[in-house]
Amino acid sequence: MATILVVDDDPHIRELVSHFLTQAGHAVVEAEDGIAALDRVASGGIDLAVLDVMMPRLDGWQACKRIKASNPGMPVLLLTARGETSQKVRGFDLGADDYLVKPFEPAELVVRVRALLRRFTGGGDAPLRVGRLVIDVKGWTVSSGGETLTLPRKEFELLAALASQPGRTFTRDGLLSAVWGDEFEGTERTVDVHINRLRDRFPPERSGLRIETLRGLGYRLVEEA
Repeated sequence: MATILVVDDDPHIRELVSHFLTQAGHAVVEAEDGIAALDRVASGGIDLAVLDVMMPRLDGWQACKRIKASNPGMPVLLLTARGETSQKVRGFDLGADDYLVKPFEPAELVVRVRALLRRFTGGGDAPLRVGRLVIDVKGWTVSSGGETLTLPRKEFELLAALASQPGRTFTRDGLLSAVWGDEFEGTERTVDVHINRLRDRFPPERSGLRIETLRGLGYRLVEEA
């Protein structure tokens, strides 16, 4: 049974979403805004977060970014009344793993939650397994071939972000925002430098994965066949 965090400033929406997720066999905890959501996540035990975008105090965009920065292995599904492509792209750039536009069918929400949990092997504390690497998002270590490494924090967060969705293209700006935060005054070159360090640490022949550059777009992690 997974524990799902449902975050929405509308109590009726929270009640509706919580009801159907509970019926599907999940445990549900609720929060009324982004600040309360971060407190819930920090207390531990959350496997997936369902976030409304438009909320007071801290909106879903910023809550998503902060959750993924501190818990890269925790899937986040955004709920919003906005269905424009630009809004979806923004959400994905900030680390969202799926996107559902209101009004939605409850059955579709349950299916999407189940798919995300399956993709992330059970929740925020579960290790990410890509190639020959085991990334312990709770213990902040990377294991390969019997050897366990502790990476510099930003390298670890960057690797975990890429490994959370192998094959997905992440923009440099999205990675910079998710890993370093909006207040960071560096440039996208910072991402390039850290990517090169990860490539040096984990060459394909040893790690079973490679980090590809997509010119003009960003980076994606690909598992070797």
